[in-house]
Amino acid sequence: MSAPSVIAVVSEALCEEFFAEADVERLHTIAARLGGSFQRVDRLTDAELGSARVVITSWGVGPFDAAALAMLPALQLVAHTGASIKAFATEALFDRGVTVTQAGAAMARPVAEVSLAFTLALLHRIPEMHSMLRAGGWYDADAVGAQHEIFGAPIAVVGASRTGRAYLTMIRALGAEPLLVDPTIDADAAAALGADLVPLDEALRRARIVAVHAPTLPETHHLIGRRELALLRDGAGLVNTARSWLVDEAALVDELRTGRISAAIDVFDEEPLAADSTLRSLAGVLLTPHRAAGTTEGRRRGGRIVADEIEAFAHGRPLEHTIDRAQLSSMA
Repeated sequence: MSAPSVIAVVSEALCEEFFAEADVERLHTIAARLGGSFQRVDRLTDAELGSARVVITSWGVGPFDAAALAMLPALQLVAHTGASIKAFATEALFDRGVTVTQAGAAMARPVAEVSLAFTLALLHRIPEMHSMLRAGGWYDADAVGAQHEIFGAPIAVVGASRTGRAYLTMIRALGAEPLLVDPTIDADAAAALGADLVPLDEALRRARIVAVHAPTLPETHHLIGRRELALLRDGAGLVNTARSWLVDEAALVDELRTGRISAAIDVFDEEPLAADSTLRSLAGVLLTPHRAAGTTEGRRRGGRIVADEIEAFAHGRPLEHTIDRAQLSSMA
């Protein structure tokens, strides 16, 4: 076998999740076009690196620091199967002029679907009723609270990200009344998305459900804090499938303890979530283990994006999903 020109630092199990047989064949063909072979390894140090022009990454890969880059003299492209590249992208990588691309677009739909599922669950008080039945009870109107339909419900979408826009499309199709919070767009752009652009405080006061989809920036840290949570109407729900960075988790726990609001959460300050976390025992809370993007279809879509990007690179065409140094600051 010739020396590798394309190396996938992806576990065997994840490789099977991301890449259909046809895409694996494509990677072999692309690697040959680039003058070498395609090789999958568990660790970068397991490969012969001198000839590698492309490295495919997944979760757990180490940083591309000066020492790693010294072993990769021919490296021109890093293609990430996930969204955030912050764990491995370094100043040295960008200084070298290496192009970095990722498959975050593949995750927008599955994460938006989970946000929608969370929204419907909170509107219909499913967490409260589930907890009641699991505990041996039946139905207590005071403990459950009022159940609502999504049709006509004011729902605040905090952030017009790819996932935020996908979620907007879904809730609009079901007849919700979207309120959009995003300082980077104007009222006309929001209207084109089918939403009313409003300030955060107004959205929090009006919404029956608040779904956060904002980027991770210094100014969005604890965007939803103690003061903001207090603005939510009684019976409102908070949905977070984005990043725990956006919500003050301690303040949220305190508010949830009162039973005044509910929440559905896929992301946490500490992961895995501590076994003794208060969140695990609260009746009005729905929890999932940071798996909103983990659909079979989403994984394969991500693999296709990676293969498409490497194919474009091999043929000298523009890439569609590149990330530059400036965008790195908006990733968790």
